[in-house]
Amino acid sequence: MKLLKPIFTFLLLIALVFSLNTQFGSVPPLGEFFDPESGFWANAETSSPTTKKLTIDGFEGNATIYYDERRVPHIFAENEYNLYFAQGYVVARDRLFQMEIQTYDAAGRLSENLGLRTLNRDRSTRRLGMPYGAEKALKMMKKDSTTWASVNAYTDGVNAYINSLSPEDYPVEYKIFDFAPEEWTPIKSAHLLKNMTRTLAGGNNDDRTSNTRKYFGAEFVEKFFTVKPELNDPIIPTSRKWDFERIPVQRPDTLFEPASAVELESFERSEGVGSNNWAVSGSKTKSGYPILANDPHLSLTLPSIWYEVQLNAPGINSYGVTLQGMPGIVIGFNENVAWGVTNVAADVMDWYEIKFKDSSKKEYWYDGEWKPTTTRIEEIKVRGGETVSDTIIYTHHGPVTKVESGINEKRDPVYHALRWIAHEGSNELKTFYELNRAKNYEDYKAALSHFTAPAQNFVFASNEGDIALWITGKLPNKWEHQGRTVSDGTDPLYDWQGWVPFEHNPHIKNPERGFVSSANQESAAPDYPYYIDDDFAPFERGRRINDRLAEMENIIVSDMQNLQMDNFSYYAYTLLSGLLEWIEEDSLSKEEKAYVELLADWDLMNEGDLVAPSLFRRWAGNFYASIFNDEYSTTKARLRYPSRDRVVEVLKTEPDFPFIDNVNTEETETIEERALYSFRKTIEGMTKDFGEMGGSWKWGYYSNNDIDHISFVPGFGVENVFASGSSESVNATRNGFGPSWRMVVEVGPEVKGYGVYPGGASGNPGSLNYDSMIEPWRTGELFELNFWKTQPNEYLYKLELGSGN
Repeated sequence: MKLLKPIFTFLLLIALVFSLNTQFGSVPPLGEFFDPESGFWANAETSSPTTKKLTIDGFEGNATIYYDERRVPHIFAENEYNLYFAQGYVVARDRLFQMEIQTYDAAGRLSENLGLRTLNRDRSTRRLGMPYGAEKALKMMKKDSTTWASVNAYTDGVNAYINSLSPEDYPVEYKIFDFAPEEWTPIKSAHLLKNMTRTLAGGNNDDRTSNTRKYFGAEFVEKFFTVKPELNDPIIPTSRKWDFERIPVQRPDTLFEPASAVELESFERSEGVGSNNWAVSGSKTKSGYPILANDPHLSLTLPSIWYEVQLNAPGINSYGVTLQGMPGIVIGFNENVAWGVTNVAADVMDWYEIKFKDSSKKEYWYDGEWKPTTTRIEEIKVRGGETVSDTIIYTHHGPVTKVESGINEKRDPVYHALRWIAHEGSNELKTFYELNRAKNYEDYKAALSHFTAPAQNFVFASNEGDIALWITGKLPNKWEHQGRTVSDGTDPLYDWQGWVPFEHNPHIKNPERGFVSSANQESAAPDYPYYIDDDFAPFERGRRINDRLAEMENIIVSDMQNLQMDNFSYYAYTLLSGLLEWIEEDSLSKEEKAYVELLADWDLMNEGDLVAPSLFRRWAGNFYASIFNDEYSTTKARLRYPSRDRVVEVLKTEPDFPFIDNVNTEETETIEERALYSFRKTIEGMTKDFGEMGGSWKWGYYSNNDIDHISFVPGFGVENVFASGSSESVNATRNGFGPSWRMVVEVGPEVKGYGVYPGGASGNPGSLNYDSMIEPWRTGELFELNFWKTQPNEYLYKLELGSGN
């Protein structure tokens, strides 16, 4: 019995040692994680950074990185190799985990380190052809000597930093997920760019529109998806006249009706994906020189999607933001020009129904004969499990997916092939390489000619006084509404019939009105001869920007800053008066009348401190659902919902629109009854969710602005950011989406730039510089950007890179 206690203690010690050094599921070995020297404690910043000189083997010459008061790196190098080497080094130094995890995702390799929980994501990525597209992009990069040199220099810089690390130096996320950084290779830069194509050009409505057309009829599709709202204000104004004839295409006599498009891979665009940009000419500014503004709206994360940097070497002095994993600057300015981007939302992702000869899928019917398929075997490594082998069939369209049915399980298998712009070989890096060095409009235009995807609205301003906007990217030459529904994979007339020539892309230079702008709305007026898509952002932000710019004169930078923070709701402007008119006040209680009065007195600004925006958006959502949900729920098929701006227009002009009636009741409901029902449901729901009306009802809380960590590590994000704005406002902040980088640039003899993003330079949650700009971003502050022409005398600290030979 004397031995029992020491034996038990010994066994307990062994169990403790074993558990501290073993990973259980997603939990890292806790002994390593809590180690005070090499665990997560080692990532805490306990002192301010200081100037350092580093010698690096294989690096020839010198590069100096000056950090300003916000720890933005300003890289000065004696040649391009050293410049991009230093860029790769400092970005990896600040954002290594972010660089790696996003390229693992784009390559379909997350499961190598994260296990079974990400297998479905990896399988989907491979089946979409993401690695296939990246491999083709890499070949294009190799064909251009300047691109290939910059990518390799950047790669060398990243690897120099990785090779300098010991396990205790790894970013904390590696310790949490218990894996180590791997060697960076150029294919990772290609994966990064294809990931942006997935984010911004990975949306389609093919199956939903096919189902909707079959279920509700062609007239419904025409009413809601072809006809545009009267308040539509296209990016290229109606005053623009086209001086070319479109390249003709052949179209089928009848529209193909697929066997079943139900349960097709869903890529419905989130409401939050959008952006604003504009440029005003010197004729409207106080300085007499153009001012450009840009605020791309993306998912808000920590670390931020953007990395702020200045690049200076012979032939280049450029400032702006870039993506982690690529050389150069994506959005920014130099001493002569400024540029920015918003997303086009071109229809460049089409599904084709395929007819196979037999179950072997070795041949498919196309253009009157059987054609051979090809296969690509994807090996997905899974941490803690066996490697998963996935054989993917390819037709000339692209990778094939089996379409499962949620309605008829006995039907024959249906297969769809994907034609997607992401599968094209491309070299977007050349566009940014040339933009970073552009001196004038012609240089800007030449740079854009290399851009493939995702299609972007590139705005431009120069110190020569020019402003311009080009819809840029390779646009398929399609017949009207081609690809809006699932296509016939047996008929060549459904194939993309070449490309719209670059010179035919919608564009405008120095318009008479004195400004250009875009906010993801329709690219051009109906007289533009090519089809781009039928699904753009609602008119609201674009119309508001144009309204404001048209009335402005003697514009200064702060005017542009204020416009970026404009919270006006065009949605409420078009709908709220109707809602208030449709409910009968005599039927309301005293408390309900108080809510109505609050809405009636609202100035239509989505200000965080107000309750009215919360009431309106909840009511508008309930009202929309009361109109459509009863009809849409009568089938398991996935259907396409109309955009809110067109719905408002139809309901205000057609009070007897059939969908107003609830098909689940014997009565015939009126629009007045729908408005009252949804109003009362709103009050009931708000009270249930947030208690009696008070501070918790304020829009700043209701709009649900969380800025999550990129890997959703608890505690590494910032929750409940109290913000104004909404998806329909110029300040489009809502549900974790919003302006990921606000920038205003005044060009001229001395260019001046201003900017902010919600985060900080560091990707280390233990750094004060991790989220230091969230509060200035929330309140609309812009920092003056330190755009240095020569190496500065005053700076926070510097990092000198030198030869180790």
